Amino acid sequence: MKSLCLVTVGVLAMTLLIASISLLVAHVFQTVVDLQVKQGTVLKNGTETFEAWEDPPPPVYMQFYFFNVTNPLEVLQGATPLVEEIGPYTYREYRPRVHIQFLDNGTKVSALNPKTYVFEPQKSVGDPEVDLIRTVNIPAVTAMEWTRSTPLQFATEVLLLLYQESLFTVHSVHELLWGYKDRLLSTIHVLHPEIDPVFGLFNKMNGTDDGEYVFLSGETSYLNFSRIVEWKGKESLSWWTTETCNMINGTDGTSFHPLINKDESIYIFSSDFCRSLFLVYDSSGAVAGVPTFRFVPSSMVFANTSVNPANAGFCVPAGNCPGTGVLNVSVCKQGAPIFLSAPHFYQADPKFIEDIEGMHPRKEYHETFLDINPLTGLVLRAAKRMQVNVHVRKLPEFFETGNIRTLIFPVMYINESVLIDEASASKLRHVLLEASVVTGIPFVIMALGIVFGIVFIVLVCRSRGISEEGGEVLIDSE
Repeated sequence: MKSLCLVTVGVLAMTLLIASISLLVAHVFQTVVDLQVKQGTVLKNGTETFEAWEDPPPPVYMQFYFFNVTNPLEVLQGATPLVEEIGPYTYREYRPRVHIQFLDNGTKVSALNPKTYVFEPQKSVGDPEVDLIRTVNIPAVTAMEWTRSTPLQFATEVLLLLYQESLFTVHSVHELLWGYKDRLLSTIHVLHPEIDPVFGLFNKMNGTDDGEYVFLSGETSYLNFSRIVEWKGKESLSWWTTETCNMINGTDGTSFHPLINKDESIYIFSSDFCRSLFLVYDSSGAVAGVPTFRFVPSSMVFANTSVNPANAGFCVPAGNCPGTGVLNVSVCKQGAPIFLSAPHFYQADPKFIEDIEGMHPRKEYHETFLDINPLTGLVLRAAKRMQVNVHVRKLPEFFETGNIRTLIFPVMYINESVLIDEASASKLRHVLLEASVVTGIPFVIMALGIVFGIVFIVLVCRSRGISEEGGEVLIDSE
């Protein structure tokens, strides 16, 4: 009976150990978890995934920082501009998806994404309707660039003199953001109705959308979850000079496919940047107790053409490349000489930083990043940081430009950020705990195998000890 018990314990220990090792090598339970995550990450009406995609619960904040020019007269004489950062002016951003339609048997979803901004005084440095900013007169600069060396050049100069326009202008934060009626643009509007008489960096962008998107639902492949396939009825852009640069790649940056690994690139299409861009793995961390991978824009995204020849397609007109870290988006901004960069020209060519006194790029404040949970693909924390600049130069045809140097002149930058709310984080932690329990089953089996193995060894040792004692008693009796 004792021998049978001993054999049973030994066999059980070996079986459990072999089974646990087999399960670990085959990734059986990890595969089960992965399959459940893939099946659950589909845009399907009535599911939690769809509801979170339709109206994401974490609050989004948009912060605006302006660069106030403190030496405008000296700049017109050729001196280095001195700017002072003023901000943030913070707005709560509401961005639900509306007019949602399921297409092609549920494999695609179309939607509009209107954004509404509500001012948050407690998170801001001042009153945007009162605080004044001196900055580049973008309408005047644009009009001069439009009409130089054309029959309209003289008329533009007359209007600039009549309205006493200068290369620099002073307006409130509210006006610069949401719009003011510009006299010069109003006059041009009479001849060219397509020109809006109201100028504002975010004019007509409060309570409006940027066009209809068509997304893949993830029904056919989890890798296609929320990937954009159409924008404004088109499958590609038309602003740039190469097919690759005109591609619409990735998601809108609010959601990603599950099971993300460190080696892949994350693609995003941004209508603000008028292009797609990609992010790469930077580091691992945790947000609200949930593990994350941090992804940041690749250095190749805004690299000059000598480093990344593929970026030649973004040089408009062809061959006119501004340099590392800066993107000329005038082609998608009605011809206005607008250039985009990271705040304070972070990771840009040092010449842009040296040209403007007051630029202090820092990774922690000026880098765009995404903190994503690799299992679910959910964004737990993110910050999109973008700077709006104006290309200014001396135009001999217009005395308003004085002797100003050719500059990429910073006007303002945004920090659009999101942090997962506690309710969503708690729900995600619960999901991850369940996944950990399932994937941990082989280790539990292995632990039981080790326990039974120890019991087996103890029983063997005891049985040998008893046998040896019995042998000694027989010898003594003889």
